[in-house]
Amino acid sequence: MFHEIRFPANLSFGSVGGPERRTEIVALSSGHEERNTPWAHSRRHYDAGIGLRSLDDIAALIAFFEARGGQLHGFRWKDWADFKSCAPSGAPEFRDQVIGHGDGARTQFRLRRRYASGPAAYLRPIAKPVEGTVRVGVGGIELREGPDYRVDTATGIVTLSEPPGQDAAVTAGFEFDVPVRFDTDRIAVSVASFQAGDMPQVPVVELRI
Repeated sequence: MFHEIRFPANLSFGSVGGPERRTEIVALSSGHEERNTPWAHSRRHYDAGIGLRSLDDIAALIAFFEARGGQLHGFRWKDWADFKSCAPSGAPEFRDQVIGHGDGARTQFRLRRRYASGPAAYLRPIAKPVEGTVRVGVGGIELREGPDYRVDTATGIVTLSEPPGQDAAVTAGFEFDVPVRFDTDRIAVSVASFQAGDMPQVPVVELRI
């Protein structure tokens, strides 16, 4: 089960983490390599213990951990290094990301974020947009949430009131969270060690939604 609640953002600030890829490499007798990956999408890992700054923070962490049942229930995580459809210094706008093109019939489009470098690009599905931040446009014209579209913040699906015309670009800007769970059923904290600067390790791993 997934709990639609965000890990306290003040505790995730300063955490260490990022995307992981899985690459299978086979060395050939000629000295060349063959590389392949079984993963279509990267998976992110974080350490929630790095952002703890006080005993009150530890108490908040333990309360959140217990309420999630350890690894049992997923939750939202704000990745401070990557939580917008635009650059970190910008504000989301409806033109930020192309999430699909109209065909005259389709009305549902999944939010996604494009990562590009040179000729290569990766399209990341976004399943947990932040409520109230999603802006949508069609054909370069911004729409109004409610009359023109609605957003399912639990799935990242945008539903338009009317299907866009043939080949009309559907665009969106948004903030988003990462669906995660704790990657441990145990938290070990020593007050003396914490006060001496030793942070507890609290691994968090991204969920496939």
